[in-house]
Amino acid sequence: MAKHNRRFSYARAAEELQANASRAGEAASASYTLVGGIILLGGIGYAVDKWLGSAPWGLLTGLFLGIVVGFYGLVKMAWRR
Repeated sequence: MAKHNRRFSYARAAEELQANASRAGEAASASYTLVGGIILLGGIGYAVDKWLGSAPWGLLTGLFLGIVVGFYGLVKMAWRR
């Protein structure tokens, strides 16, 4: 069996973790935009339904708009890469 010459280094592990987090930043931001858009606009649609008594149309409209906004952010991020 071959012995590994490289020893574990906390400094090297921390550098690799930071590099991975930096590379994933844009994708994480786009995914937060997708989830946040769905939750926020869906919540606004739900509130409009409660206010106007128009259930479920405000919620469905809010969810649809949240999905559109979220995927727009994902597509924008993908085209930049």
